[in-house]
Amino acid sequence: MEYYNKVIESVGVRFLKGNNYKIDKSVSVSDYNDTENTVILLHQGSLKFSDEGEGVNEGEILFIPAGRRSNVSFGNVTKKSDLTNEAFLDNKRKYLQTISFKDIKNAEEDCITVVNFEAKVFDVVNFFNSLGIPPFVIRFNDKIATIIEDIVKESEQNVPGKERVSKLQTELLVIEIVRHILKNRLFVEELSTNSTYFKDPRLIDMFNYIKKNIGGDLSNKVLAKVANVSEDYVGQYFKMLTSINPQDYIEYQRMEAAVELLRTSKKSIRDIGKEVGYKDTAYFCRRFKMMYGLPAGKMRRRESLINVQ
Repeated sequence: MEYYNKVIESVGVRFLKGNNYKIDKSVSVSDYNDTENTVILLHQGSLKFSDEGEGVNEGEILFIPAGRRSNVSFGNVTKKSDLTNEAFLDNKRKYLQTISFKDIKNAEEDCITVVNFEAKVFDVVNFFNSLGIPPFVIRFNDKIATIIEDIVKESEQNVPGKERVSKLQTELLVIEIVRHILKNRLFVEELSTNSTYFKDPRLIDMFNYIKKNIGGDLSNKVLAKVANVSEDYVGQYFKMLTSINPQDYIEYQRMEAAVELLRTSKKSIRDIGKEVGYKDTAYFCRRFKMMYGLPAGKMRRRESLINVQ
């Protein structure tokens, strides 16, 4: 248990956004995903996920780790007509409308609360994604449901200190999700296999070097020097501890850095691509769309698309 305490201590948490929605029109999204972690609390109605159409009961929470894709159906979908995640975001107002907690009790439509948050190890590695945890339902946990509601209630207020309170509540959310996983012995194999990197300081050195030099030379030759292992072995060493090869991890980190720049700067797509290590803008755009399912330009407008009024 002491090991997991150290793991939790190493995870930096940030609240991103939260909203209540009523489902005006049922919709199935074939590749629902987000660059950060998503929890969806079902208040009333129907919510399903996965190719098998696994159901979420009222009061339960669907958790989708950052970067994981899943078929998600909002409402009682009678005819199977899947939208892509891109098409869903482009037309979100057609399906979901924001609603207050006060109005949820009287609403006839299906209602959900959605919260997005960041959880990164040493401010570098996307925690839940790195563990290899798939989307799953958090069942029989009123405490987590209450925390999700409290996060959104706090974010809706215009009071001093709400950012601090939202951060503390989101940290509590992450801790309770980890506790739920451990208590119910979920994903035992994934946790035992994919959490070993926390114990290796050389790997953490590589993580930090990659983050600080995201636009530079991150070849295996360079990483081998950072970790003080041979160039021939560094790829095998990295994959043994993380279950992915270093160049795939580097591309994921470059794309995450690009998303952050798209959200927070007015730099051109071309300049952002160069800043995160892509000299060829066309190649950067192709890889970006392949990873996130929508073009970089649309990702820049994502905040306004997601925060449905």
